[in-house]
Amino acid sequence: MDKLGLKPGVIYGEDVYKLLSYAKENNFALPAVNVTSSSTAIATLEAAREAKSPIILQTSNGGAAFFAGKAISNSNQEASIAGAIAAAHFIRSVAPLYGVPVILHSDHCAKKLLPWLDGMLAADEAFFKEHGTPLFSSHMIDLSEEDLKTNIDTTAKYLKRSAAVNLWLEMEVGITGGEEDGVNNEDVDNNSLYTQPEDIWTIYETLSPISKMFSIAAGFGNVHGVYQPGNVKLRPDILGKHQEFVAEKLGQSKDSKPVFFVFHGGSGSSKDEFKTAISYGVVKVNLDTDLQWAYLVGHRDFILNNIDYLKTQVGNPEGAGKPNKKKYDPRVWVRAGEQTMKARVVEALEDFSAAGKL
Repeated sequence: MDKLGLKPGVIYGEDVYKLLSYAKENNFALPAVNVTSSSTAIATLEAAREAKSPIILQTSNGGAAFFAGKAISNSNQEASIAGAIAAAHFIRSVAPLYGVPVILHSDHCAKKLLPWLDGMLAADEAFFKEHGTPLFSSHMIDLSEEDLKTNIDTTAKYLKRSAAVNLWLEMEVGITGGEEDGVNNEDVDNNSLYTQPEDIWTIYETLSPISKMFSIAAGFGNVHGVYQPGNVKLRPDILGKHQEFVAEKLGQSKDSKPVFFVFHGGSGSSKDEFKTAISYGVVKVNLDTDLQWAYLVGHRDFILNNIDYLKTQVGNPEGAGKPNKKKYDPRVWVRAGEQTMKARVVEALEDFSAAGKL
């Protein structure tokens, strides 16, 4: 990957395209980690450094609002806009210290949340005017619940705006089931979870003349969250059929993989499912639920293992007058969560064959 010339820290524009093209050509994908705080961002960056891999950090609408603070009103998306921008500036500041390329992304943006995307794009445009690069690397627009024409036409409009400031844009077609961040698709018709190759071609045909910097989160049975084995029927082979269909339309070889795909609802999927999807052009895999659990485990275990030191500020099994500050200092127990989350991100980087690429 040295030949790509990617610098440590947040990357933009052509560098994002070069990295994701390299991933597609070399059959690996990057985990996209939802960060809700400086702590979860640090855990992710530390994992990427340890695994010697690029990484994607992203904020969801709710996660961005949490970053700004739960006491802030979000009636007009002001908390989500401010939180996403704050997270972006924080990550931009510290990412170079970890020595890895970072794609800075925003997650699902449904039609009702478009003011959030507009606010982030306005920040990108202002930053681009001053610095020559956008604030973020990429954004996602998710109009998968709208009719296909509305989805494509609106995405095209936002891709034009994004292309003007060298941003990548991810879009979704076919609904991701389950529930995440307040978006509940647990009761959708299963047929809606699988996209058709004709739809992928229509999207590609419409968007590629505008910009080459876009990816498609195509439904192949994906479900957010973690469910009992057998309840989710993933069909990553569908992505291979999509690639062949688009390649044929373009007059390319069957194995050319012209489309950048994204795997949503990755938590709980098997390593074989990841590997198969990546072989068909998946370059980004969203992981959230598994990492929420991993972050909790560190906190939970620290508290359970030190419970006799966490009942009072003074007094523990070592003596009635012994202070407990070294146990309840947030830098101790928060760090425990960072370490278990870091380990899970490293595992994902290995599963997606991204580890050791730097």
